[in-house]
Amino acid sequence: MAVLDRYDEVGMIDDAAFARAWVSSRHAGRGLARRALATELRQRGVDGDVAKAALGELDDETEAETARALAERKLRGTRGEPAAVFRRLVGMLARKGYSPGVAIRAVKEALAAQSAEAAEFAEQIEAEALSDTEVDP
Repeated sequence: MAVLDRYDEVGMIDDAAFARAWVSSRHAGRGLARRALATELRQRGVDGDVAKAALGELDDETEAETARALAERKLRGTRGEPAAVFRRLVGMLARKGYSPGVAIRAVKEALAAQSAEAAEFAEQIEAEALSDTEVDP
């Protein structure tokens, strides 16, 4: 224990630096969202406040851009009906820790950019989502 304390004193153990490097590396390399990264940091024993600070460096816009890029990349190699492709891609993003809203928006945008049929399907998703949220008086 004295060795670890000494390493900490001289700055050789820096949880904050580790957490920042982990977040940057795993987000860029694997496309993981903040939720998945928080879980990984917790599993590695990083203090909650240190993890929160490191995760704070990953903003909503960057996370949404990464989700869209992942969806577009996966979409290139995916075949099938738009509804099945949509479910597969949203599921993939969910497993990487993206919220349902971010995942659905990213997949819709990727589908819309792919083809006219996929764009039409993406528009239907919007219409169905809006009609599901409306309440009859």
